[in-house]
Amino acid sequence: MSLDRSLKISTTGAGKRSVLTREERINKLSADKKFDPKKDKVLGLAKTLAGKG
Repeated sequence: MSLDRSLKISTTGAGKRSVLTREERINKLSADKKFDPKKDKVLGLAKTLAGKG
């Protein structure tokens, strides 16, 4: 039995991500001087959009 075309998964990958992971957000916010690892908590960070590119 073959699989219908509409159910096949693309081989190009998951696509473009719209938000960064927690580690990427911490790095970006630290670079922008909006996050201090000594004072601020890791949980509850604001979501940061992934830049174009």
